[in-house]
Amino acid sequence: MYNIQTLNKIAAVGTSKFDSSKYTVGDSVENPEAIMVRSAKMHDMEFGSNLLAIARAGAGVNNIPVDKCAEAGICVFNTPGANANAVKELAICAMLLSSRKITEAAAWAASLKGTPDAPKTVEGGKSKFAGPEILGKTLGIIGLGAIGGKIANAAVALGMKVIGFDPFLSVNGALHLDPAVKVAADINDIYKNSDYISIHVPYTPDTKNTIDAEQIAMMKDGVRLINLARGELINSEAVVKAIAEGKVAKYVTDFADDTVLGVENVIVLPHLGASTPESEDNCAVMAADELIDYIENGNIKNSVNYPNASMAANGTKICVLHKNIPAVIAKITSAVADAGMNIDNMVNASKKDYAYTMLDVDGSVTDDISAKISSVDGIIKVRVIK
Repeated sequence: MYNIQTLNKIAAVGTSKFDSSKYTVGDSVENPEAIMVRSAKMHDMEFGSNLLAIARAGAGVNNIPVDKCAEAGICVFNTPGANANAVKELAICAMLLSSRKITEAAAWAASLKGTPDAPKTVEGGKSKFAGPEILGKTLGIIGLGAIGGKIANAAVALGMKVIGFDPFLSVNGALHLDPAVKVAADINDIYKNSDYISIHVPYTPDTKNTIDAEQIAMMKDGVRLINLARGELINSEAVVKAIAEGKVAKYVTDFADDTVLGVENVIVLPHLGASTPESEDNCAVMAADELIDYIENGNIKNSVNYPNASMAANGTKICVLHKNIPAVIAKITSAVADAGMNIDNMVNASKKDYAYTMLDVDGSVTDDISAKISSVDGIIKVRVIK
């Protein structure tokens, strides 16, 4: 039996994927082989030596100590694309909110309750809430992954001109873009030519303050900014200053901080990007599938700290998480060969400082063989799957 601990409420459609004859799933299980999490903070948690994997039911993994997990041989998964449609829809909504003064108009109309002749007052006051249409305007998208690509295509369908920037755009991502989307080679093209800018990249030390005072200075007067990715990607102080100076017309963000709360022409949402029942179901199912495939088959898909790798095996599978350093693979295969075992198939992949090797061998792997592989310099964790 494997124990799967849930740190947040995970949609039942996901937890029900685990076969009850093999898995115990719940928030009170002890010594888990895997953890499913949404937003719970894990940086101060202690992990047992039997913990194999953590699956984040969502895209961002800032709440998980990813590097610490890599060092301990704990594979961290996320669920890219599972909430993409939910965020896409909110991004389109955010563009409209930033243009038409909808939230301000609704609040003003609500304030008229109990006043005499409210319908006449509404008609007389509506002109102060006028705003531009998005048709024909230029949307700049920073990050054309699962979410950014969907937003780009939706914006084209709504009659917008779209410029995208993504130095890591995959072939598959490019193939799914509408031909009308212009992919810029220089991010500054986004800043200089866009009426609306929406950012959709992971938060890392390198992407912190991707949009700051320097970038805002390049933008058109009256630009509208949308941040549904991570609050730290845009410098709040710089945006508020630019709004006060009239450079930025509107800022819509899904991340509250004291700098932007209550500021005129800033719309702060309570992190609603993936808050749909469909998104929560999709994320839970994908996270469960990733854990099951890793635990039962050793296959890795959508890991953020180890490389993706999969292999069908006819015999016994030896799965080795190790540092990406020279001679490790040769020593692993030597340990197997010295035991008189044949290697029918092998897969190796690396991701920055870490690597993953799987061997399909034609015999029984003893504890002595596992121990010999584990003793190799650079080996982090060895698993044997029969």
